[in-house]
Amino acid sequence: MTRPVRLHTRQALDAGSEVRLEPQPARHLVKVLRRRKGDPVILFNGDGREYSGTISDCRPPEHCTVAVTSAESPTVESPLTITLVQAIGRGERMDWSIQKACELGVAAIVPVFTERTEVKLDDKRAEKRLAHWQGVAIAACEQSGRVQVPEICAPMPLTALAPDVSPRFYLDPTANCSPQGLQPPDPPQALLVIGPEGGFTEHEIEWLKRQEFEGLRLGPRVLRTETAGPAAIAVLQALFGDLR
Repeated sequence: MTRPVRLHTRQALDAGSEVRLEPQPARHLVKVLRRRKGDPVILFNGDGREYSGTISDCRPPEHCTVAVTSAESPTVESPLTITLVQAIGRGERMDWSIQKACELGVAAIVPVFTERTEVKLDDKRAEKRLAHWQGVAIAACEQSGRVQVPEICAPMPLTALAPDVSPRFYLDPTANCSPQGLQPPDPPQALLVIGPEGGFTEHEIEWLKRQEFEGLRLGPRVLRTETAGPAAIAVLQALFGDLR
């Protein structure tokens, strides 16, 4: 039997309904994967459930309707709500950070410009980048089995953050605090800031401390910006989330 493909849709879903997929997922299903009428499909729209169905009609390049047959609520979302504030990296580094963070169960991602950020985005480019990053997050959720897509916020300066989540951490290889010394957060949430290539400036560290962020050290090695976020998320999930 053909293995079901998992696809994200922005439409309302319900067992017994029939939906016409948006052009992009329809094209991927029909033209790229060459699925045909009667093939199984799993849909999700971010409401916490996934919906099994079959292709009821399809015509290349981008027409596809799915008959939804059932719905279930799998336990795949972490009980630990982690918001990742990620300094924008060059090239595919930002994509990699977003993809792995989504696979590891992050709840939201805030891309930020720092004093050492080399990527420059005007309003038009920032809008295109945001749409691209949202696509990366959706693809990661499709692959990993998640039923909620993390929010990807519009890029902003680091110092424009208005943090309202505690505890708050920024990664610092010289910090005294390590994950082993952390207490389980109540409520189960955390805000995690990852710096750029070259790290935060002294001015930025002072600002973070004034906002009640605590430096967090992940072992003796200095991690690249695209490695640090996923590594820290995995540690927090192992301690307080669903990787225990």
